[in-house]
Amino acid sequence: MTRLRNRLAFLVAVAAALSLPGAATAVEQGDAAPPWHAVDFAGRTVDFPAVAEGKPAVVVFWATWCGYCRAFMPYLKDIQADYAAHGVKVVAINAKEDGKGDPRAYVQGLGFAPIAVTNGDAIAASYGIQYIPGLLIVDGKGTVAYRRPWTDLPAGRTVAELWDSQVRTALDTLIHK
Repeated sequence: MTRLRNRLAFLVAVAAALSLPGAATAVEQGDAAPPWHAVDFAGRTVDFPAVAEGKPAVVVFWATWCGYCRAFMPYLKDIQADYAAHGVKVVAINAKEDGKGDPRAYVQGLGFAPIAVTNGDAIAASYGIQYIPGLLIVDGKGTVAYRRPWTDLPAGRTVAELWDSQVRTALDTLIHK
Protein backbone atom coordinates (compact mmCIF):
# COMPACT_ATOMS: atom_id res chain seq x y z
CA MET A 1 0.00 0.00 0.00
CA THR A 2 2.85 2.38 0.82
CA ARG A 3 4.48 1.67 -2.52
CA LEU A 4 1.20 2.44 -4.33
CA ARG A 5 0.82 5.72 -2.40
CA ASN A 6 4.42 6.67 -3.26
CA ARG A 7 3.84 5.96 -6.95
CA LEU A 8 0.62 7.94 -6.94
CA ALA A 9 2.31 10.87 -5.19
CA PHE A 10 5.13 10.75 -7.74
CA LEU A 11 2.69 10.75 -10.69
CA VAL A 12 0.75 13.66 -9.21
CA ALA A 13 3.99 15.62 -8.74
CA VAL A 14 5.08 14.95 -12.32
CA ALA A 15 1.67 15.95 -13.69
CA ALA A 16 1.71 19.15 -11.63
CA ALA A 17 5.21 20.05 -12.82
CA LEU A 18 4.26 19.52 -16.45
CA SER A 19 1.22 21.73 -16.13
CA LEU A 20 3.05 24.69 -14.60
CA PRO A 21 3.13 27.86 -16.68
CA GLY A 22 6.52 28.17 -18.33
CA ALA A 23 7.21 24.46 -18.24
CA ALA A 24 9.45 23.85 -21.23
CA THR A 25 7.84 22.05 -24.10
CA ALA A 26 9.58 21.62 -27.40
CA VAL A 27 8.58 23.91 -30.23
CA GLU A 28 7.83 21.53 -33.08
CA GLN A 29 7.29 21.77 -36.81
CA GLY A 30 4.11 23.76 -37.47
CA ASP A 31 4.33 25.71 -34.19
CA ALA A 32 4.87 29.44 -34.01
CA ALA A 33 8.50 30.22 -33.25
CA PRO A 34 8.74 32.16 -29.98
CA PRO A 35 9.91 35.73 -30.61
CA TRP A 36 12.95 36.91 -28.67
CA HIS A 37 15.34 39.80 -28.11
CA ALA A 38 19.03 39.16 -27.50
CA VAL A 39 22.48 40.65 -27.93
CA ASP A 40 24.93 39.62 -30.63
CA PHE A 41 28.69 39.32 -30.12
CA ALA A 42 29.15 42.95 -31.22
CA GLY A 43 26.74 44.17 -28.52
CA ARG A 44 23.87 44.96 -30.90
CA THR A 45 20.28 44.00 -30.14
CA VAL A 46 18.80 41.24 -32.30
CA ASP A 47 15.01 40.91 -32.52
CA PHE A 48 13.61 37.67 -33.86
CA PRO A 49 11.73 37.15 -36.13
CA ALA A 50 12.15 40.77 -37.33
CA VAL A 51 15.82 40.13 -38.17
CA ALA A 52 14.69 37.56 -40.76
CA GLU A 53 12.85 40.32 -42.65
CA GLY A 54 9.99 38.02 -43.65
CA LYS A 55 12.31 35.41 -45.16
CA PRO A 56 13.22 31.92 -43.91
CA ALA A 57 15.84 31.67 -41.19
CA VAL A 58 18.03 28.73 -40.28
CA VAL A 59 18.35 28.82 -36.48
CA VAL A 60 21.09 26.77 -34.84
CA PHE A 61 21.73 26.51 -31.10
CA TRP A 62 25.42 25.68 -30.62
CA ALA A 63 28.22 25.48 -28.06
CA THR A 64 32.01 25.53 -28.38
CA TRP A 65 32.29 22.07 -26.82
CA CYS A 66 29.90 20.44 -29.32
CA GLY A 67 31.50 18.06 -31.80
CA TYR A 68 28.28 17.92 -33.79
CA CYS A 69 28.38 21.72 -34.12
CA ARG A 70 32.00 21.66 -35.33
CA ALA A 71 31.03 19.04 -37.93
CA PHE A 72 27.96 20.95 -39.15
CA MET A 73 29.20 24.57 -39.22
CA PRO A 74 31.09 24.24 -42.56
CA TYR A 75 27.84 23.02 -44.13
CA LEU A 76 25.99 25.92 -42.55
CA LYS A 77 28.52 28.27 -44.15
CA ASP A 78 27.68 26.76 -47.57
CA ILE A 79 23.94 26.92 -46.88
CA GLN A 80 24.22 30.62 -46.05
CA ALA A 81 26.16 31.28 -49.28
CA ASP A 82 23.85 29.18 -51.45
CA TYR A 83 20.59 30.68 -50.14
CA ALA A 84 21.62 34.30 -49.53
CA ALA A 85 20.08 35.38 -52.86
CA HIS A 86 16.72 34.14 -51.49
CA GLY A 87 17.09 36.26 -48.35
CA VAL A 88 17.66 33.27 -46.04
CA LYS A 89 19.36 34.27 -42.79
CA VAL A 90 21.47 32.05 -40.55
CA VAL A 91 20.99 32.75 -36.85
CA ALA A 92 23.54 31.06 -34.57
CA ILE A 93 22.61 31.12 -30.88
CA ASN A 94 25.28 30.18 -28.35
CA ALA A 95 23.62 28.11 -25.61
CA LYS A 96 24.43 25.50 -23.00
CA GLU A 97 28.01 26.76 -22.95
CA ASP A 98 30.21 25.13 -20.33
CA GLY A 99 32.34 28.21 -19.60
CA LYS A 100 35.53 26.59 -20.87
CA GLY A 101 35.31 27.68 -24.51
CA ASP A 102 35.51 31.11 -26.12
CA PRO A 103 32.26 31.61 -28.07
CA ARG A 104 33.40 34.94 -29.57
CA ALA A 105 36.58 33.37 -30.98
CA TYR A 106 34.55 30.40 -32.21
CA VAL A 107 32.21 32.66 -34.21
CA GLN A 108 35.12 34.69 -35.59
CA GLY A 109 36.81 31.48 -36.74
CA LEU A 110 33.79 30.14 -38.64
CA GLY A 111 34.76 31.71 -41.96
CA PHE A 112 31.32 33.25 -42.43
CA ALA A 113 29.21 35.78 -40.58
CA PRO A 114 25.93 34.41 -39.26
CA ILE A 115 23.73 36.52 -37.05
CA ALA A 116 25.44 35.29 -33.89
CA VAL A 117 23.79 35.66 -30.48
CA THR A 118 25.51 35.21 -27.14
CA ASN A 119 24.05 33.92 -23.87
CA GLY A 120 21.14 32.16 -25.54
CA ASP A 121 20.14 29.77 -22.75
CA ALA A 122 16.79 31.51 -22.18
CA ILE A 123 16.03 31.39 -25.91
CA ALA A 124 16.97 27.69 -26.01
CA ALA A 125 14.63 27.06 -23.09
CA SER A 126 11.76 28.89 -24.82
CA TYR A 127 12.21 26.55 -27.82
CA GLY A 128 12.55 23.46 -25.65
CA ILE A 129 16.09 22.77 -26.88
CA GLN A 130 17.42 19.88 -24.85
CA TYR A 131 20.41 18.85 -26.94
CA ILE A 132 22.98 20.74 -28.97
CA PRO A 133 22.93 21.51 -31.78
CA GLY A 134 19.33 22.53 -31.87
CA LEU A 135 18.55 23.11 -35.54
CA LEU A 136 15.38 24.67 -36.91
CA ILE A 137 14.10 26.50 -39.94
CA VAL A 138 11.57 29.24 -39.32
CA ASP A 139 9.61 30.36 -42.38
CA GLY A 140 9.00 33.99 -43.28
CA LYS A 141 5.73 34.02 -41.33
CA GLY A 142 7.36 32.87 -38.07
CA THR A 143 6.32 29.21 -38.19
CA VAL A 144 8.76 26.37 -37.56
CA ALA A 145 9.07 24.59 -40.90
CA TYR A 146 11.75 22.10 -39.79
CA ARG A 147 13.18 20.87 -36.51
CA ARG A 148 16.11 18.50 -36.44
CA PRO A 149 15.08 15.14 -35.04
CA TRP A 150 17.17 13.28 -32.50
CA THR A 151 19.85 11.02 -33.94
CA ASP A 152 22.13 8.35 -32.62
CA LEU A 153 24.69 8.96 -35.36
CA PRO A 154 28.12 9.99 -34.04
CA ALA A 155 29.44 13.50 -34.61
CA GLY A 156 31.14 13.79 -37.97
CA ARG A 157 30.67 14.01 -41.70
CA THR A 158 27.78 11.53 -42.04
CA VAL A 159 25.46 13.34 -39.64
CA ALA A 160 26.51 16.77 -40.93
CA GLU A 161 25.69 15.70 -44.49
CA LEU A 162 22.34 14.33 -43.33
CA TRP A 163 21.42 17.64 -41.65
CA ASP A 164 22.70 19.62 -44.65
CA SER A 165 20.41 17.61 -46.92
CA GLN A 166 17.41 18.01 -44.60
CA VAL A 167 17.93 21.77 -44.25
CA ARG A 168 18.33 22.24 -48.01
CA THR A 169 15.21 20.18 -48.73
CA ALA A 170 13.17 22.24 -46.26
CA LEU A 171 14.54 25.53 -47.63
CA ASP A 172 13.88 24.48 -51.23
CA THR A 173 10.30 23.64 -50.29
CA LEU A 174 9.81 27.06 -48.67
CA ILE A 175 11.44 29.01 -51.45
CA HIS A 176 9.56 27.29 -54.27
CA LYS A 177 6.07 27.50 -52.73
